[in-house]
Amino acid sequence: MTTEADATDSRRVDVLIIGAGLSGVGAAWHLQRQPGRTYAVLEARDRPGGTWDLFRHPGVRSDSDIFTLGYAFQPWRGPKSLADGESIRRYIEDTARDHGIDRHIHYRSKVLSADWSWERCRWTVKTEGGTWTCSFLYVCAGYYDDDRGHQPEFEGVEDFGGRFVHPQFWPDDLDVAGEKVVMIGSGATAVTLVPALARRARHVTMLQRSPTYLISLPDVDPAAETLRRLLPAPLAHRLVRAKNVLSSGLAYWLSRRYPEQTRRHLRRGILRYLPDPAYLDRHFTPRYQPWDQRLCVVPDGDLFREVAAGRVSMVTDRIARLAEHGIELESGRTLEADVVVSATGLSLIPLGGIAVSVGGRAVDLAETTAYRGLMLSGVPNLAFCIGYTNASWTLRAELSSRYVVRLLRHMERHGLTTAMPALPRDVARRPLLGLTSAYVQRAAHLFPQQGDRAPWTVGQNYLTDRLRSAFLDVRKGVIFDG
Repeated sequence: MTTEADATDSRRVDVLIIGAGLSGVGAAWHLQRQPGRTYAVLEARDRPGGTWDLFRHPGVRSDSDIFTLGYAFQPWRGPKSLADGESIRRYIEDTARDHGIDRHIHYRSKVLSADWSWERCRWTVKTEGGTWTCSFLYVCAGYYDDDRGHQPEFEGVEDFGGRFVHPQFWPDDLDVAGEKVVMIGSGATAVTLVPALARRARHVTMLQRSPTYLISLPDVDPAAETLRRLLPAPLAHRLVRAKNVLSSGLAYWLSRRYPEQTRRHLRRGILRYLPDPAYLDRHFTPRYQPWDQRLCVVPDGDLFREVAAGRVSMVTDRIARLAEHGIELESGRTLEADVVVSATGLSLIPLGGIAVSVGGRAVDLAETTAYRGLMLSGVPNLAFCIGYTNASWTLRAELSSRYVVRLLRHMERHGLTTAMPALPRDVARRPLLGLTSAYVQRAAHLFPQQGDRAPWTVGQNYLTDRLRSAFLDVRKGVIFDG
């Protein structure tokens, strides 16, 4: 008979990774390259994929090219550079299986809390399915709240006679064939959904309060296709990845250095599809500068093509209320709708919503400061993984995992049991995530802050961060104990 103590002992590992998405599977790959260290991956869902298993709405895809969103060690073999969500999920699943990581993943293991014991120098991690202990905790749960999206309270929503849905919880039985659809929102989700729905719906209206910067990029990368025909897959993957890192980094730098020229360049790109300057002024000209918020990618101009064909209408206005047959706008206009899709944004939550405590005392994450963007001041033996806001998530995730492995190797080599960042008193604090997007600003007060100087800042330049990571001193700013 297995006692509770026996069960706890069987769930004792050196490193516990939270999440089996892109970050968690990548972290496991880096970790298991160092033999002799036990680990487990806890995943709240019933299969790997993380974000790419959560979002299942029509047309779901990545805004980042898959060669940089994917792993450096696992070549992408699919045809598209802007891959769809299910293909990305299968890529993560295949990676876990190919490298034996799947044997370490425990599904339906949603983590509720984690408490650090100074006496035992271990974390006690409680999940919905039991309790684990570990010497080091690595949270790779991203920052999306899986349980809720952002949903404003629209007056009259109970009066609407059609279907009202949020993309994060897309109903399996929803078929928009022959229906009038109104999409509320102008972000990446709306830009993804509208062309997909327009292929079946009677008509789709994209209703936005204000425009978002959009850029058309090829769905298939011609240079990648050429290199993959001529070279072995691993080499081609590395070359395409390097090309895309350089080109996206340069594009971001130019956008911030020359914002007005970038605005004109983006405008010219849309004019190729919609040659009406007044229409662009109304519906495709944001008030903010490029990369104050993330740019939304339109593969092969699909959204613009649907607008030009008359299957999609753009409306820039504010909602007064929902009525039985549609949406009444502040301008007095009414949009008829059988289906209203509220692509009104995501909710963010730090560390996957885990309640963290040290020595039994709850940690207020908003009062902590991020060390190198991956550990927390005053919290021992814990790392968390967040990606770039201006580039592919995985680029930064891989740097974070390399750092964690390097830190663990240093601790093992010197017989150390704890590593805790110690924040100097004179470090000024500022928001962790540097975007002005509404979904980021709504949750900013929940997240750790970052400092005003290294090693307390969160870099947003992959090439610089990659170079620095080769020479950084893991001892700087950290208190160790043996």
